[in-house]
Amino acid sequence: MQAVTLFGYAFLSNVALAVLPHEPAVIWYGARLGVWPATLVATAGTVAAALVDHQIFVPLIRRAAARRPSRAADPGPTARGWPRLFARAPFAVIALSGLTPLPFFPFKALAFTTGYPLGRYLVAVAARSVPRYALLAWLGVVVRLPTWLIAALFAVLLIPSVRMLPWLRPSAS
Repeated sequence: MQAVTLFGYAFLSNVALAVLPHEPAVIWYGARLGVWPATLVATAGTVAAALVDHQIFVPLIRRAAARRPSRAADPGPTARGWPRLFARAPFAVIALSGLTPLPFFPFKALAFTTGYPLGRYLVAVAARSVPRYALLAWLGVVVRLPTWLIAALFAVLLIPSVRMLPWLRPSAS
């Protein structure tokens, strides 16, 4: 039952623009399931979320692009560099993004807008997730964190997402 719960949480914390942090859950379940079971179950949930995202967003992006040409302003040299880097080594960019503290959604957006193939995208997401989740699950095994500390970590990691709630944003007036 714990593996099913971890799979579901990994799915929910990685689908679309999810606001739930997955790190505390992987640490928690690493201590209960073991490093490799927690890693593989969390990775499976993440890959399932990536499949759903790809199936939903790629057709939406294609329809939006077909409707009208973009009149966006020039984003500048730094922003233009990311798509060029992604075009050179898309698999490596996606896979290595798991080793950075950066959020995943910009890399996801690059994959979707460039038409990166579904199969390769899913394998890259798995390659991105396995080392990250293994490290987090290992941390849960090696350092037995008390429940209150996991809850506090969850709350701290949730703070950036809470700022996005519409009723907490300042009004434009």
